[in-house]
Amino acid sequence: MLTILFDGIAYGMLLFILACGLTITLGLMNFINLAHGAFAMTGGYVTVVMMNRYGLSFYWCLPAAFFVSAALGAILERTLYRRLYQASHLDQVLFSVGLVFMAVAAADYVMGGQQQLIQLPPELSGRTEIIGIGIGRYRLFTIVVCAFLAMGLQLILSKTRFGSRLRAAVDDRRVAMGLGINVPVVFALTFAFGSGLAGLGGAMGAEILGLDPNFPLKFMIYFLIVVAVGGTSTVSGPFLAAILLGIADVAGKYYVPAIGPFVIYGLMILMLIVRPNGLFARGGAR
Repeated sequence: MLTILFDGIAYGMLLFILACGLTITLGLMNFINLAHGAFAMTGGYVTVVMMNRYGLSFYWCLPAAFFVSAALGAILERTLYRRLYQASHLDQVLFSVGLVFMAVAAADYVMGGQQQLIQLPPELSGRTEIIGIGIGRYRLFTIVVCAFLAMGLQLILSKTRFGSRLRAAVDDRRVAMGLGINVPVVFALTFAFGSGLAGLGGAMGAEILGLDPNFPLKFMIYFLIVVAVGGTSTVSGPFLAAILLGIADVAGKYYVPAIGPFVIYGLMILMLIVRPNGLFARGGAR
């Protein structure tokens, strides 16, 4: 039971890193970017190419996946996304879904449709015993890295000048610009940072979740569940939601494999009934 709990926490942490970029763009920028999984897939393929073709260390691949995905996000934000900031949510959804199918087709053409595998460093492979609990070393590594990222993200958004400028730009763009805030630059950096986090999550998830061209489609619903259950007003909500959903998904597939894939949806429905605006939504459920 404790091993399953640990694996569920690791899976939930990974879901949070994958989904927190969507939390940023949806909650803070009010933009529905369903192509978020494409940036995660980009980070995963960057890792695969660097490790399998060029023999680079896994530890160098993680920052490379972040920066490549962030750069791609910044380019697309400047050329495509910014044109739809004031568009309806339906237009944003249709646009980003179109990007998903383009990304899937491009990945299949360039990398092929087969599942991609990576070889973890020896120190991250296998399991270790801690107080009688069998713990996967890579999952422990995932928990530690994701925990630090979650705390850093919370501090950046709530305690820094950049975070306050971002909130001001979202609340009233014209007033923020009148106060001297460069709103386009703030939005571009925010979008790039969210895309980079997705790429980092894709790089770290290549070993646990697998990687193929359909990755953005397979996990799109998981990203949306984390954001819907956790809410978009804080980072803490999606973090807690991802942990709960990760534990439920792993435990469900272990204890009730016949209906395991549906456990996470049942928990989502229950949590949305109790807290329809998210776990930490301002003003509580209505």
